[in-house]
Amino acid sequence: MHIRLLAVGDRQPVWVDDAVESYTARFPREWRFRLDLLTTAKRSRKESAKRAIETEGEHLLSKIDGGEQVVLLDERGTQLSSKSLAQQLVQWQTDGRDLCFVIGGPDGVSSAVRSRADFVWSLTRLTLPHGLARVLYAEQMYRAWSLGAGHPYHRT
Repeated sequence: MHIRLLAVGDRQPVWVDDAVESYTARFPREWRFRLDLLTTAKRSRKESAKRAIETEGEHLLSKIDGGEQVVLLDERGTQLSSKSLAQQLVQWQTDGRDLCFVIGGPDGVSSAVRSRADFVWSLTRLTLPHGLARVLYAEQMYRAWSLGAGHPYHRT
């Protein structure tokens, strides 16, 4: 199983890139993790955010492979404990399909992207800056792997 994160927003502070790299460098090699970044659609006062959401949605969908399991990260999704995420990760791996995690743009994702998702995962009910969501995603994925592998990273 290969894992990738498909995220809208190509410009993040250096600390975000450093933190994500710190965790993803620890991912198991068999995941062949990849981070794919998409440009945020331009927003203007004249047009509603809806137009940008649709544009980003079309771009996201064009980058998702037909056979991939899609996990949308969204505050309205299902919250998982770290142990539950580790169990979910085992189920995803058992399915055998590659995994594509999606973080939408600053105004969310289109209904078409939401419909394409096989699972909607909420990192927290809090609204997070996109960069922080990436860091939290990477840390929790590493933690979930470490739980399954019996690695001492997760201590409780």
